[in-house]
Amino acid sequence: MNGKTVNIHDAKTQLSRLIARVERGERIVIARAGKPVAELRPARVVKKRARPLDDPLLRVEEYSYDGPIGPTDNEEIDRTVYGI
Repeated sequence: MNGKTVNIHDAKTQLSRLIARVERGERIVIARAGKPVAELRPARVVKKRARPLDDPLLRVEEYSYDGPIGPTDNEEIDRTVYGI
């Protein structure tokens, strides 16, 4: 989309309208004395990636080990370390 250039004074007095235009996808250049100094444009949307179901951090109980007294799981480790 082609943007439009506005001077700083107009940008200050019409910021809400300019933001509405930007939300519709328009880019707007803000100029001082005819020289571009800033640009209003739509923000990039960062998509949060979902953790895959096979993520090993979601299967913590699988990481038990055979200790000196037999199989030890996370609950046993917590009881030993934290006295829970």
